[in-house]
Amino acid sequence: MTEEPSKSARKREALRLQDVGRALTQLNAQDLETFELPNSLSLAIEEYGRINSREGSRRQLQYIGRLMRKLDTDAIELQLQHLRGESNAARHALHIVEQWRDRLLEDPQSVTQLFHEYPHIERQKLRQLLKRVSSIGTLSKQDSQAPAQKQAARALFRFLREQIQMTATP
Repeated sequence: MTEEPSKSARKREALRLQDVGRALTQLNAQDLETFELPNSLSLAIEEYGRINSREGSRRQLQYIGRLMRKLDTDAIELQLQHLRGESNAARHALHIVEQWRDRLLEDPQSVTQLFHEYPHIERQKLRQLLKRVSSIGTLSKQDSQAPAQKQAARALFRFLREQIQMTATP
């Protein structure tokens, strides 16, 4: 005879599912499309975005949580972790991008090795970003140049992350 979970355990599970549903409602449309959600849940999430009242939003989240009871939420939670950068794979991918950015900033000649490993990277855009970072760095060693150089390095990082992730995903 299997024992039914306690009422408190059922409430905790319902709240957990509502939290997962809330996380889904906060995603942009492009990220949300990557999830394989039933049509009813997709419509409920879309409806949540149109609701303006606080009480209506609360009830809609409860409804989303109720719809999620029928799903295998483990896969959804793993995908959410990956999108947030909380999964091991996402952290690893971020480290790879950071390493490439640092290598390119230290030795611009390593760009050929990057092109060899990731042939689909937009070469012209990468060269422009590298030129921008290096020109700001050589312009002057004053403190006023530090924010501009950091901004250029961040732009390089974002570009590399986008390009490497695009190459990694089929």
